[in-house]
This record gives sequence, structure tokens and C-alpha cells, in this order.
Amino acid sequence: MDDEEAELRNPFPSPPSHYNNYTTQNLNLLALLKERVDEDGDPAQVNQYEVLSDQLDVPEWPLVQLEKPRVDWILEEGHYTVFGDTWFVRISSLGAHRYQAKAEQVKETIPSLAELGGHQLYPADPSVDRRPALLTILKSMLVTYSHLLNALLAPPPTATANAPPDWQRHLEWITVMAQNVMAAANDMRPVQARGNLELMMKRQLELRREETQTIHLKCDALEAKLEALKLSAQRGPENHHAKSESNGMSHMEVEFEDQQMTAHGRISNDDVLRWAEEVG
Repeated sequence: MDDEEAELRNPFPSPPSHYNNYTTQNLNLLALLKERVDEDGDPAQVNQYEVLSDQLDVPEWPLVQLEKPRVDWILEEGHYTVFGDTWFVRISSLGAHRYQAKAEQVKETIPSLAELGGHQLYPADPSVDRRPALLTILKSMLVTYSHLLNALLAPPPTATANAPPDWQRHLEWITVMAQNVMAAANDMRPVQARGNLELMMKRQLELRREETQTIHLKCDALEAKLEALKLSAQRGPENHHAKSESNGMSHMEVEFEDQQMTAHGRISNDDVLRWAEEVG
């Protein structure tokens, strides 16, 4: 028993041992047991061995343990227990078209400080601005802390004094105010999570825009280099002809040099692209 309770308190508990009972064979036996029991009868009250006497491998433990949790019981009690922790629930009305027979869904809720039995000093309605109340609590906490220091520096009470010391009263009041600050901060966690998500998504959008702009700039630079290389490649034969004529070469000699250049290979677009990659 102690091992089971320790496992329930484990931050990462293992699945309950009875999950091995949820086999196809056992579920079929449970369905057959419900079918053979009268509508007014309770499967938990009958002898499953007698009802399922013609079946094999009937387990020793009650088959009704395989039943799903009773949602109506959870709604009636207002809480349920999982792994040793109690979770409070609330009922939210949904459209009957989604849940034909049931128009209710169990949702987890965080109980307020007042519902847990504490002394709540801020408004319970989340739509009311809580900042003035929290600011008042903070100021009161600072004043009480100053009174606590004065009480600690005061002379000790006499042996006949029956009243509790002042420092104890101040310490209890500081504890109450600290509980209110922590409870109010916990209520703001969904808002904080939503704000952090918005900031993260905006930052991701800014990074993608910066990366896209960098890619565009790189593409523009590569296109400019390609145009320059194409222009230089187009001007190459013209400059060669002009230089040959200025040197007094005949038309036949110029054609002979052109044939030699063609034999070594004509400049193509692939050559220009390869040169652009090497330059870039």
C-alpha cells in the first residue's frame, strides 16, 4: 500500500497496474455481461461467473471495473482525483448538436483563494481590474513588514503575559497577503502565456522577413554580376575584331582566329552561371 501511495505521489508516475486488464477479451466479456443482465439489474450485483458460465477465461476481479468514469458523479461532486491530486471542474454548456444526448462538458478550473478557504483580498471577478487591490496589498505588506521589525526589536514580554506576541500577528498577516499575491499571479498565467506566444510569433515573423530581405539582396547582386558577365562575353568578339583590324590583319586571318577560338569552346550560359558562382 505504501508503494502504491508513493507511486501516486511520483511526479512522473507509471500507468496504474490495472491498465493491463483492458484487453479485447475482457471488454467483450463486459459487453456480454451487460447484455445478459436485465435492464433493471446492476452488473455489479450479479455473479459474473454464473452469468458467463459458458465463457472461457472469466477474470477473478469484477468486470465492472472496466467501466468508464461516471461523468455525472464528477459533476455532482465537483472534483475528481488523478494520481493522488484533486482536480476541480466546472460545467460549460455546449451545443447539443455536438453531443447529442449530453450538452455538458467537464472542464478543469482553478479554484479561487476564497474557495480554498483562504482570506481573499482582491476582487473575485476576473473582469474587474485587480491592480488597485494588489497595489494596496503590496503597500500593506511593506508597512506590516516594518511593524514586524519593530516587534522583533521590542523587549520580550513578561512571564505572566498571556497575549500572543505582536510579531506573530504581523507574520500571520504577511502570510495572508503573500497568499493573495501568489493567487492573483497564478490567475494571470493564461494572460501571460498568451502574451508570450504573441511576442514569439511576432519575433519569428520579423526573422523570416529579415531572411527574405537578405535573400532578395543576394539575388539582386547575383543578377547584376550575371548581367556584367554576359555583357563582357558579348563584347569579347567585337573587341577582338576591332583589335585585329587595327593591327592590319586581313579578313582571312581574322576568320582563322575566330575558328581557333570556336575550337577551344564557345562561351555558353552555363559557363557564365558557373563563373557567377565562383565569383559569388
